[in-house]
Amino acid sequence: MASRQVLLLAAAAIAAAFLLAPASAEVFMVGDTAGWTLKYPATWTDGKNFVVGDSLMFMYPTDKHNVMEVGGADFRACNVTGNTIGTWNSGTDTVTLDKVGRRWFICSVGPHCSLGMKLLVTIVDATAQAPASPPSSSASFLSGAVSQAMAVAGTVAAAVLML
Repeated sequence: MASRQVLLLAAAAIAAAFLLAPASAEVFMVGDTAGWTLKYPATWTDGKNFVVGDSLMFMYPTDKHNVMEVGGADFRACNVTGNTIGTWNSGTDTVTLDKVGRRWFICSVGPHCSLGMKLLVTIVDATAQAPASPPSSSASFLSGAVSQAMAVAGTVAAAVLML
């Protein structure tokens, strides 16, 4: 009897592990194929969801651009001499989105910010309740993970009952 309880507990733990496994962090290349350039599309963030743990990758020619993180007021004003939170200039910069909230990025070279080379991202908690939306591939993945977890738990439970 004790071995059945242990196996049932193991089945529950396996099912919980499948259900509670976090989604993989995503790396977003800012501007997609255009990269972080003057041709950077202002609508790039449309349809994208940024969660804690994701990263932004800024790709650009180092002799023409940089990445500067600023506060909201400096972002709106394209103030490149204000309070800088961070500056990157390697041409292949990766910034981890490590907390919930808004982050503002600009290019501080010449008039680039005022020409539209700026980025605002809103980061949400990965475990937060997402707004209702039509089923997507992530919903299908979650549904498949739940089904798989239930199948594993059922198989283990059936094996326990046969003991």
